[in-house]
Amino acid sequence: MKTAEVLLREINAYIDSLPYDRKPMSLYEPIRYVLSIGGKRIRPVLMLLAYNLYKEDPERILPSACALETYHNYTLLHDDLMDHAPMRRGHQTVHERWDANTAILSGDTMLVLAYERMAQCVPEYFPEVLRLFTETALEIGEGQQYDIEFETRDDVTEEEYIEMIRLKTSVLLACAMKMGAIQAGASAEDAVNLYRFGEQIGLAFQLQDDYLDVYGDAATFGKRIGGDILSNKKTYMLINAYNKANTAQRAELDSWIQRKDFNEQDKIAAVTRLYNEIGIDKMALDKIAYYFEQSKKYLAAVHVPEERKAELKAYAAKMMHREK
Repeated sequence: MKTAEVLLREINAYIDSLPYDRKPMSLYEPIRYVLSIGGKRIRPVLMLLAYNLYKEDPERILPSACALETYHNYTLLHDDLMDHAPMRRGHQTVHERWDANTAILSGDTMLVLAYERMAQCVPEYFPEVLRLFTETALEIGEGQQYDIEFETRDDVTEEEYIEMIRLKTSVLLACAMKMGAIQAGASAEDAVNLYRFGEQIGLAFQLQDDYLDVYGDAATFGKRIGGDILSNKKTYMLINAYNKANTAQRAELDSWIQRKDFNEQDKIAAVTRLYNEIGIDKMALDKIAYYFEQSKKYLAAVHVPEERKAELKAYAAKMMHREK
């Protein structure tokens, strides 16, 4: 079996080798740019690890694994445009480096390329792979729409938030796992359990993102700490702070959310203090641990020898132990 590090190198080499020989190049250069600026490649690595549970030639599904990475980066390209984000992974976003129209059109083309690359999956499993990919893409759009709608609501529940992140983030990790299993000829039962494993890992991973945005270290987390607080983003942290706060705490939280003129560091410090007083930090850590433990149950039910699961277990554990 191959290690996650070896698979990552193979994925990056494959992505770097993808040809862009159609014209105009002004349409395709932003796509090449987006795929060249790095990223953890979590989704293609998970797909290859799932396949490698059953078969020894994971390189056979590199096209479909990189199709999923193409699709993921397409969603980021459009998310950045909708969020007016200036940077991604330390580089200018496409709408900043080029313009909004280029971001829309190159993004649309990127989605088509993802389907073209997905068509290179193991031929006998193409109908099943295509159905799964299309259903997942629809769910991700639904999750993004919920996220947009939450911005104008002050009554979002924890249950609604969990469902939103399941759709927006988690199902793509689940899809990667199931797609690898399908193309390896795994049983339907194993494919479902691997999907559920990826789904639970995805929930834990996104909740960890919420937590690290408040309590992380910018140098190791790779993002500005407190960005969600400054933008009043409806995260697990903020939703539960509202739900659990007493009258005085809710009034103070409201004042920071509604204030238009503020010192950024003062707001981050004040909201973080409120989170600490209310116990949101512990709540988030407990929820992350819950989903991670749930994921282990689904992986345990997969019918392959435990030693073959070791690399996937280690990779999942590494995902859940990002530095503060």
